[in-house]
Amino acid sequence: MNQQQNFTFINQIWDESITQTLMEYIKIPNKSPQFDRDWRAHGYMDQAVNLIVDWCKANAIPNMKLDVVQLENRTPVIFIDIPGNNNDTLLLYGHLDKQPEMSGWDADLHPFKPVLRGDRLYGRGSADDGYAVFASLTAIKSLHEQKIPHARCVILIEACEESGSFDLPFYIEALQERIGKPSLVICLDSGCGNYEQLWITTSLRGLAGGVLTIDVLKQGVHSGSGSGIVPSCFRILRQLLNRIESEKTGDVLLENLLVEIPQERLQQAEQAAEVLGKSIFEDLPFVPGIQPESTSLSELILRRTWKPALSLIGCDGVPAIENAGNVTLPSLSVKLSMRLPPLCDAEKAAAALKKILEKDPPYHAAVNFETNEAASGWNAPAEHRWLAESAHRASNHYFGKEAVYMGEGGSIPFMGMLGKKFPEAQFLITGLLGPGSNAHGPNEFLHLPTAKKLTACVAHVIADHFKRND
Repeated sequence: MNQQQNFTFINQIWDESITQTLMEYIKIPNKSPQFDRDWRAHGYMDQAVNLIVDWCKANAIPNMKLDVVQLENRTPVIFIDIPGNNNDTLLLYGHLDKQPEMSGWDADLHPFKPVLRGDRLYGRGSADDGYAVFASLTAIKSLHEQKIPHARCVILIEACEESGSFDLPFYIEALQERIGKPSLVICLDSGCGNYEQLWITTSLRGLAGGVLTIDVLKQGVHSGSGSGIVPSCFRILRQLLNRIESEKTGDVLLENLLVEIPQERLQQAEQAAEVLGKSIFEDLPFVPGIQPESTSLSELILRRTWKPALSLIGCDGVPAIENAGNVTLPSLSVKLSMRLPPLCDAEKAAAALKKILEKDPPYHAAVNFETNEAASGWNAPAEHRWLAESAHRASNHYFGKEAVYMGEGGSIPFMGMLGKKFPEAQFLITGLLGPGSNAHGPNEFLHLPTAKKLTACVAHVIADHFKRND
């Protein structure tokens, strides 16, 4: 491969086509079904699919086949099949659905109004991960420009990832013959520790989430009458959360949610900590004076990637401050999100959470924990030599530094599904969710120079995959 030609071609496609199309994509509020129950009626998902399909057809590779597949009562998937030069198959994955708006965007930014500011493209879904289909097809197209052989490539873009990919198992079953048996899976929905080299994800945490509801009264009463007699919903909540998490350290206490961390992952955390230094926490938007949960950099990486962590992400039953009268609240509902270690069984974890939260409630309050999400994590299989060497060469070619391996704290349910279905496949999981990119939060952005380099790296690995010698 002529690396300079590869990079020049990819830069041109990004500058002349992809960036502008991504800006149109950002404008579409195609929120994942969990956040838009009327997504069918609103039609935004269809708009996003049509935009992507039109671009792919305009940039089609000879003999490429593109289908929009939609099972009954399911979100659609885009399925692209590109013939190869041998009988092998390579699967590239991404998603097109988005997280909700989230508050806190800068005054001159908006989740659904694209803003190009220097090297950054701001807007919801830009980095998570609307770019994936464009980067995947462009990487393959670059190989065709140089007449470089590659395996058959299948690009699968789903529309339910941000809701836990609950539709995806049905598509994996329905499309299993068309997908075939991939020997390499490339996923562009992950993160990067910095924008200076290729980052390869070695593991992903799982997730167990649900709504915890506490009822103490049939209706609110004057706090002058109720307080001191009626047990506070918040006091009960504190006691229940103390059953699963240490209030002093944040350590999760349930043995069912803990795993033994593989030695290789411990070593990779040490190496990543050496590369990143204090940027591991300094790149986060802490308020002044706040300290991270540990002074050990490698421990912070492990706490984010291989240890369970509890977050309270939503609350009902509490009036806004401007409407808060002196009332003893009758009930409280909080949405809990428990990130799980990659090797933890999510269904068992969710069952353990429900059991301990509902057992013997304080004051005999009415307590219910309704699980609404349970997805196990993923730990990458042992990497073949050819893939490790290819990743380092690609990173050195296009970034000027070697690739770095690190686990990620988020979830990509599809990886766990594929890992079980294709246990012999190799995985290249990477992405653009780097420092400050803030997927799921306000001011999400895509770092364009890294997107271009990452696309070039993907083309490089696809070419090496074809000529590998397992």
